[in-house]
Amino acid sequence: MIWYPYQQMKTMKAPYEIVKAEGPYLYTKDAKLLDSISSWWSVIYGYHQPQITDAICRQAAKFSHIMLGGLTHKPAEKLAEKLADWLPGDLDYCFFSDSGSVAVEVALKMALQYYVNAGENNRRTVLALDHAYHGDTFKTMSVGDDEDYHFILQVYGKNPYVVHIPTTISALEDAFARYGSELNAFIVEPLLQGAGGMRMYDIAFLQRARELCHQYDVLLIFDEVATGFGRTGHRFVADVVLPDILVLGKGLTGGHIGHAVTVANKKVFTAFYDDAPEKALMHGPTFMGNALACAAASASIELYDQLDVTARARHMEEIAKRELNGFTDPRIREIRIMGGCACIEVAEAKTLAGYQQFAYERGVFVRPFLTYLYAMPPYILNDDELVHIIAVMKEYFRQQ
Repeated sequence: MIWYPYQQMKTMKAPYEIVKAEGPYLYTKDAKLLDSISSWWSVIYGYHQPQITDAICRQAAKFSHIMLGGLTHKPAEKLAEKLADWLPGDLDYCFFSDSGSVAVEVALKMALQYYVNAGENNRRTVLALDHAYHGDTFKTMSVGDDEDYHFILQVYGKNPYVVHIPTTISALEDAFARYGSELNAFIVEPLLQGAGGMRMYDIAFLQRARELCHQYDVLLIFDEVATGFGRTGHRFVADVVLPDILVLGKGLTGGHIGHAVTVANKKVFTAFYDDAPEKALMHGPTFMGNALACAAASASIELYDQLDVTARARHMEEIAKRELNGFTDPRIREIRIMGGCACIEVAEAKTLAGYQQFAYERGVFVRPFLTYLYAMPPYILNDDELVHIIAVMKEYFRQQ
């Protein structure tokens, strides 16, 4: 049997069985559903996207996978070249992996070894945000800060090598003043914290973080697995504030196949580029640089520019703000909107208990969590479809 994610298997509701997916729609045997969350924010161009599907099929006719240990292939080389040209600054050095969580692990490992290679073994601490979520592997859980996901780590006690702070400049400055000489990295989901509650904060925080990281010689890591590819209204937040290491996943392949990349700048890469074998990055996921995934990712990058996704995300923000302007309910704590993300936070989780079925009956697939009802739909849906998603959200409160 399937062991499903984030579920108590004994009490879980039977999942909806999907028999077809096309554009922004999922199909069960008896329903057509607008996917309001893009399959965990990844299927940014919709399902069965022709250019991405064709790229995968054409590559599969040649070969599906070749390891990058001692071998190379054109799809991986092409994608690395595309990313180096496409990304800002000198984010030119691509280390591929098979999921966002693993790509974050690689980033954290790079940051620690960057200083070890320089003989600075005292820089053992990572600075992260309150309510952070960076994945469910062990190191990513340790820099995360959400007991609903990572309570299992409580058996180890408090991690002495991770410091969490709120998104205020005063807390940021205090943390660097106190721990600056011990830090190897500051890792953030820039502007939008996804699984931690769709929390949004100001760009000024990241601008100050960039200054402090430079002042204290600390690596700045942007985890843009969720925020990249337009979701914040920026192509990447890294276009506005430049990190030393950038992590991408989800929309990298248009959500058509799992793949991720950890991209380092020249300063980081140079710290590993040496005659000494012990200074190499000793990491190697089996399916890193998978040929099918690389072909899909190259097609996804081309689509992003062709469809002007950044402009579309900003247009989605305008529509969401228009449709939710003035909407209130005593059970609602806050409404937050940024780019291609709209979130209604309620005071109590029980308020959302019946929403998934309510939305299903009105042709929308949703997956609220805890006290967060949100939409992060594919960019290709039209204005009427987006309005319908938001209308269902509002209708739920009016009928309860």
